[in-house]
Amino acid sequence: MNVLWLQSAGCGGCTMSLLCAEDPGLFDLFENAGLKLLWHPSISLDTGTPVRDLLAAIEAGDQALDILCIEGSIVLGPNGTGLFHRLSGTGRSMLDWVRSLAPRARHVVAVGTCAAYGGVTSAGENPADAVGVQYDGARKGGALEAGFTSASGLPVINVAGCPTHPDWVTETLMLLAADALGADSLDGFGRPRFYADHLVHHGCPKNEFYEYKASAEHLSEIGCMMEHLGCVGTQAVGDCNVRSWNGQGSCTRAGYPCINCTAPEFEEPGHGFTETPKFAGIPVGLPTDMPKAWFMALASLSKAATPDRIGRNATADRTLVPPTLRKPRS
Repeated sequence: MNVLWLQSAGCGGCTMSLLCAEDPGLFDLFENAGLKLLWHPSISLDTGTPVRDLLAAIEAGDQALDILCIEGSIVLGPNGTGLFHRLSGTGRSMLDWVRSLAPRARHVVAVGTCAAYGGVTSAGENPADAVGVQYDGARKGGALEAGFTSASGLPVINVAGCPTHPDWVTETLMLLAADALGADSLDGFGRPRFYADHLVHHGCPKNEFYEYKASAEHLSEIGCMMEHLGCVGTQAVGDCNVRSWNGQGSCTRAGYPCINCTAPEFEEPGHGFTETPKFAGIPVGLPTDMPKAWFMALASLSKAATPDRIGRNATADRTLVPPTLRKPRS
């Protein structure tokens, strides 16, 4: 299967993340999965006329296109023309190219949250009118119409994340190459369920502190960041703490709160990313699927039962009190 990759309005961070794929590396993975990269603006050597000829051949139906990957949001401005962002050397807007090539692709993959929902490039007043490929924030209908399906019958596959995990991209492409990703493999926002059925909370190294509601009060402290520092890992989808980055990392493992970057409109939380909004001292955002009354009752009991070790370590930047040693029974 062949892959065409277009970079639209964004920082290129998802490509940088993709190049960090390990065991196997990106190019070995493509070869072993039977994936051929027709063109990628940052990786491929071709430029100029050969690229224009390739795009024209795909558009004319002379070159088959199995997977169209789009990174970055699609700019609709000014006035719906998309001319704020032209594909260099073609004189045509990226919006025009996406709308022309997407119906010819067997599968369309939005790589990263900008491509999926608009992301950071659509934040604020959004003067460029940036949207996702098939979504405008949480609403269907972006650069492509809400009911769009590719030649395979699937909607746009949204491999959301900012940046997205390299394995999420490569696993999606391998599943498509194996014809093993169907409509039931996607969640309600078009994200592949192999990672979207997890929460960032799963596998978080701060879970012991979370269980006792032993909270960090400042960044760099090792306690749970939900109560004071804005962490929404209990609500955010992603297997970031199960399938760690570069074999060992994640936001919460590095001491930074999860900001729910796989979700539509994460870029506009209405408060600082490292602040937890509260009402009457109670965090507004609570874990998914848990009634507020139950959570508050559990939190009160947990705080009352917090061991001294956990309570003291929570507001430190390293382990001050080690676990108690217990003598084996004689």
